[in-house]
Amino acid sequence: MSTHLYEVLERLVAFDTVSIHSDVPAMEYLAGEFDGAGFETALHHFNISGQPQANLVAWAGPPRPDGLIISGHLDTVPVEGQPGWDRDPFRVEITGDRVFGRGTSDMKGFLAQCAEAARTIDLDRLTRPLVFVFTADEEVGMRGAASVAPALQNLLGDVPRPNLAWIGEPTSLSIFHAHKCVTAFEVKVSGRGGHSGNPELGVNAIAVMGKAIETIGGLQAERRNTRNQQFAAIFPDAPYDVMNFGTITGGVASNIIAEQCAMRMTYRSLPDADPLELYREIERRLGALDMHDYGSPHHVATIELGKPTVAPPLLSPRDTALERALFAVTGETVARGAPFATDGAWFAREGIVTLICGPGEFEQAHQPNESISRGAFERGLATIVGVVERMCR
Repeated sequence: MSTHLYEVLERLVAFDTVSIHSDVPAMEYLAGEFDGAGFETALHHFNISGQPQANLVAWAGPPRPDGLIISGHLDTVPVEGQPGWDRDPFRVEITGDRVFGRGTSDMKGFLAQCAEAARTIDLDRLTRPLVFVFTADEEVGMRGAASVAPALQNLLGDVPRPNLAWIGEPTSLSIFHAHKCVTAFEVKVSGRGGHSGNPELGVNAIAVMGKAIETIGGLQAERRNTRNQQFAAIFPDAPYDVMNFGTITGGVASNIIAEQCAMRMTYRSLPDADPLELYREIERRLGALDMHDYGSPHHVATIELGKPTVAPPLLSPRDTALERALFAVTGETVARGAPFATDGAWFAREGIVTLICGPGEFEQAHQPNESISRGAFERGLATIVGVVERMCR
């Protein structure tokens, strides 16, 4: 196995590309790898909350249609404050059959394989364009893909933008052609503060938030009991809309009536649904809620829903040339729905049919002591080269 593959992984893991930090130095390093392999490259710069970020586009091959995009994100989820780490997250460490480090599965391991494939593929033999697209800020709303997808054709110049994309998210090489949307928003309860010894003079925002959670939970149970047969095979574990109460904060002290309580939540709707339908239903049900708390019959709280942010769904058509190539190379025979959202939804909005398949393990994503098996990491090069052989030669 090429030592260069591990060298690239070590360099990528060493860059702290947690989404709140700039990924520009890491993208510049990756651009150098593709420049050295003979690819044309372009850094696509943008800013998020004043933080400079960059996407990278690298391409080779003749200016013909029907090429292939291979894509992955460079940012990672945070490590600070995450319990369970007993290794340096920004240093590759090999123990037995595992390669440890933040991003090894999700998804710097795949990007390292792409860089190695770029050195391996004979660019003179390409008969269609091969385009690599590496994105920033996927973990916080796919903002890199949302920015670069509409700009791809301009970046590629006279090379026709491919209409098929392969995203190497961690799937243990299972193939996914769909995922649900992700809608996130805040629920804020405003009550009336005061001394806890006289609750009738106030309204406890935490108590009213409890009612709100019970109401939303009832809606969640309804959706769980309404399984969509159309998506039963695609999402066998959850062929329905799913919800999650993510964070909650409120109150000042145990002897003060809580005046404010705020909760962040998300839901994931099936791909054919209006992503805001559940938001409107939650808004309607909370609008009908009794806003009194349990200790005060005289005053009521107010509930406000924050503006929702939506990561779009993905539902790609079946039996494409890319699907057939991935089936042939991986040995898989079934495509299903992913339990997570991806950049592919933003590619799909531009008419790019996207499939998801990668060497990392979903069970390792976002976990302390994240790792990938050495076998999966080292075999990934052959997977990429095999797909490119079928699609671009």
